[in-house]
Amino acid sequence: MPIVSIVMLFVIVIVILLLLYFVPVGLWIQGIVSLGIGRIGIVDLIRMRLRKISPRLVTDGVINLHKAGLNQINTDMLETHYLAGGQVENIVKALIAADKANIPLPFETATAIDLAGRDVKEAVQTSVYPKVINAPIDGYLAAVAKDGIELKARARVTVRTNLAGLVGGATDDTIIARVGEGIVSAIGSAGTYSEVLENPDNISRAVLDKGLDAGTAFEILSIDIADLDVGKNIGAALQTDQAEADLQVAQARAETRRAMAVAQEQEMKAKTQEMKAKVVEAEAEVPLAMSFAFREGNIGIFDYYNMQNIKSDTGMRNSIGGSDRSESDQNSDDQEKV
Repeated sequence: MPIVSIVMLFVIVIVILLLLYFVPVGLWIQGIVSLGIGRIGIVDLIRMRLRKISPRLVTDGVINLHKAGLNQINTDMLETHYLAGGQVENIVKALIAADKANIPLPFETATAIDLAGRDVKEAVQTSVYPKVINAPIDGYLAAVAKDGIELKARARVTVRTNLAGLVGGATDDTIIARVGEGIVSAIGSAGTYSEVLENPDNISRAVLDKGLDAGTAFEILSIDIADLDVGKNIGAALQTDQAEADLQVAQARAETRRAMAVAQEQEMKAKTQEMKAKVVEAEAEVPLAMSFAFREGNIGIFDYYNMQNIKSDTGMRNSIGGSDRSESDQNSDDQEKV
């Protein structure tokens, strides 16, 4: 009998523990005290336990929401979000913070933001307290004005979360890229770099007017140029490079013309040698022609001697004329030296 009593007592204790586990009486009493009878039923708590949902998490969430005045949210809505893999605690805090800040945030939008992987609590906090984004995150944006002077800029973008566009909207990386593009375009449109240095707020206004926050999860409140420095003279460097390139092209063309002239000179020399060879060949045929004329009787011996005399006279005149020219040239050289 003692052994049977001990076994029965042990079984009763186990049953009581199981009942207390599946029937969270303490949470049910907490719900009745906080919200009244009927808001959180004992059956709802047992169903949560069987579906492996944390009853305390859902109960605390419903109590906090109802105490904040959000009576339209019940346990079924939080259970569904929990089973979908959402963060119930973040949803509760975000809804309460949005309601206190008079920011419209429906429960469906909050759960969609949370299930999309965004931190809905941080999104609400950013809507209440805007954050500042550096554009770019590190370093400077380099742009060149129309006069060729490089400017290095750094901007601070103040944004707040656009809860309606948070699902499917672009992140702050897109904001940084668009702002950088707008700054480069604004500087490039300036006539001189001094205009940009005198009125940097013109860049901010030009960038803001482009509506860069369209399709993003943020609303741009302001764009401030935090730093603006003068860089290199890109225009002068480009002109120098262009001049060097033009010089190299001109040198290449001159070298081509010189090579063509040398080739033409060599060709003319070759033609001269060819013509001289033809003259020599023709002179070699003269004796043959004369012998042929003797044999045919076309010329006589006296004709031959007359032709030799004429050649001798011509050679003598040429020699006399050449000596006279050399003497005159010598005299002119002497006069120039004097």
